[in-house]
Amino acid sequence: MMNEAQVNDLIQRWRDTPEDELTPEDRQHFSDLGCACLTRGDGERFLTFLQDDKNQRMVKSMGCVLLAPLVKEALKNQKTCDHVQAAIVHVTTTCRPDEVLQNLLDVMEDADADAISQTLVVVVGHLQTGPLRLEEGRASSLGSALRVLHEQLARLPVPYSERLEEDDRLGLGRCCDALSAFTETFAEEVRNDEAGERRQIKTELLNFCMRSLREPLLEALLTPGRRTSPMWRFASHIMATLAAIRESAAELLFFSTAKKDIRMDKRHLAESKGCLAYLVIVKLLDAERFPVVFSPEFVLQSNVEYVHQLLSSKKESHVLKGLALFEASLGRVADNRLPATLLEVKSFHDVKQSLLQVLTDCPMQHLRESGLKILQLLINKLDAEAKHKLFRCLLKTSKHPGVEGYIVKNIRNQVEFSMKPGNATRWFLGAEFVSLLGLVLSLPQGAETDVLHNMDKIMESLNLLRYLLLRDQPLRNNADVWEGVSGMKDEYTETLRVCIRMSTAYYTAELNQLRDERRLKARAARASTCSSTSHPSRTVKGEKVSKMSPEVQHQVLQSALVTFDLMESLIVRTEEIAEEKNTDRLNADNLCV
Repeated sequence: MMNEAQVNDLIQRWRDTPEDELTPEDRQHFSDLGCACLTRGDGERFLTFLQDDKNQRMVKSMGCVLLAPLVKEALKNQKTCDHVQAAIVHVTTTCRPDEVLQNLLDVMEDADADAISQTLVVVVGHLQTGPLRLEEGRASSLGSALRVLHEQLARLPVPYSERLEEDDRLGLGRCCDALSAFTETFAEEVRNDEAGERRQIKTELLNFCMRSLREPLLEALLTPGRRTSPMWRFASHIMATLAAIRESAAELLFFSTAKKDIRMDKRHLAESKGCLAYLVIVKLLDAERFPVVFSPEFVLQSNVEYVHQLLSSKKESHVLKGLALFEASLGRVADNRLPATLLEVKSFHDVKQSLLQVLTDCPMQHLRESGLKILQLLINKLDAEAKHKLFRCLLKTSKHPGVEGYIVKNIRNQVEFSMKPGNATRWFLGAEFVSLLGLVLSLPQGAETDVLHNMDKIMESLNLLRYLLLRDQPLRNNADVWEGVSGMKDEYTETLRVCIRMSTAYYTAELNQLRDERRLKARAARASTCSSTSHPSRTVKGEKVSKMSPEVQHQVLQSALVTFDLMESLIVRTEEIAEEKNTDRLNADNLCV
């Protein structure tokens, strides 16, 4: 530990030493002395030392090593904050801009997880002193600063409710506001002039905007109309920055960005564009700058790539925005407008599969319900041929009885529509319909199919059969079509009856065994004997019944038997209708004779 005389001698030596002769040990001693002064709480004296004219050459040469301890002190001690902030300002305006920039970024990168927001706000407040003072390389310095700042911003968790967002306890909103103020100066600088290095500054701002659209905005609530919403303010700032640097949302979304030097991988860029499309198409942010010349079909076709990317995510916020973007894009298209050729486009195939994944695999009910609503909207927008092809595809690939049942219900609706005057179509009344009906009237495991697991599809299929028999005339007009329908009906109901008998026998045996176990347990209890009965593993619709209480098991098994009875009654009803129709036709033929 040096005494005051030794410190003064050391300072005098630094004053007299040329800059190129100062050693790393000198810089370490300079840093240690500054830290010691700050630790004692003598910020005012330290500031006076830094501002002393006799020390300016020394501060210019070694002052940057003080930035880390000064920022740390500013975060820790509010009492000395004014002196510390003044000291930081003096160092950043005295030292070389490139060194100031690098040291401030090092401070930012070294910030602890719980101090990111406070550090970022302090650092951003002084960063402009670095990049703005550089005569050359300002764009690359700005790019480095924005990358580091965004990396730290992305470490902060995004609030998942309006209350948490308004409280801003984690500081994400404050960081976004600070970054908005920081980038605004550069955006204004290149607004009307892209000559020289300003073109590269524009590229760095574009990269920052695209990264920010993905993190944090893709996960944010983005509720418009709330002035207190920092995330909405940040989204508005990003859109304003794009406008300032003359980057059109439509151009970014609908045309190739390969030449724009956006440094993001393909998946992340698609997610950023998905958020951009969400802001413009769903939230109508900056919608007045969006061209109206694009057809709804073109906008939809361009957006499905981003919808697919968002729906493929495991994050709720991404899926929500993807569903909302898909719904808004479809909503612009007229009903029965989209052709079958569109389904052959890879992006449409991908989005169809990702929507199906949401419907079948997503654990969140509200997302599944929204997905089903959008599936129906998509069906409504397709023309007859496209509907037919979509139904065929989903019946072949979904492997989910609930989805298949929903499709069969839609097929019935399309048959009913086609039977109205002027709506006849071969896709739902002609030979093509017979091939589609073959997929409807099929059992995945033949006579061994678990009818309870496939109940949704089976019930809708029986309802469709009953409808076709009641409204048989349009189908009978084509003998080949009616022969195909009748043949499939007979084969389907015959096989289904076998399935029902086997399932009824199985569940009846399970129910009897459960009753026996309950009687044995009751006898054991009356005899005051402790016993443990091993229950067999029973499965109903994919769930282990043995994990349920005996009362619930009894209820589930009994309900299964009631379902089988209902299926059987529907089969009987279809046969009765067929017999009645045949009798009526025979009587009519006899009268004609």
